[in-house]
Amino acid sequence: MAQFPTVAWFKAVSRVFNTDESYRGAGGGQCHCQAGIKIGKRVFLLVFEGFECVDVSEVEVSELMDFYLEMPLKDWKAMIQDIADNGAASLHYTLNTLDLAREAGLSHSVHGDQYREDLFFRYNQTFQFFFDASARVKTTFA
Repeated sequence: MAQFPTVAWFKAVSRVFNTDESYRGAGGGQCHCQAGIKIGKRVFLLVFEGFECVDVSEVEVSELMDFYLEMPLKDWKAMIQDIADNGAASLHYTLNTLDLAREAGLSHSVHGDQYREDLFFRYNQTFQFFFDASARVKTTFA
């Protein structure tokens, strides 16, 4: 079992995501960016190249390059649990729905760079497939 949120959990999800070709179609595809996941004071960096998440690390906010997604831990847990329960995110827990439900949105840029922040919207389905892959990772929560 992998504990969320940890580098080990994100790496376990990456292994599922990288080896399942079904995540490469239906709007998911090649993705080139560095996506941050901010959970409280912790920040995880996911590096996507082509069809894979090639690296995962825990970093400082100042090390983020493109954009980051930020929600409170309880909201991340609810999303991950919903994915586990349903095999993929249900309507109320997709990244797109969660983004629209927040006044400031889900995606942010450390640099105030709208082009970098837009990468979330450009590659949204790939990121959704990444998190949907967590349905196949036995997860505990911190």
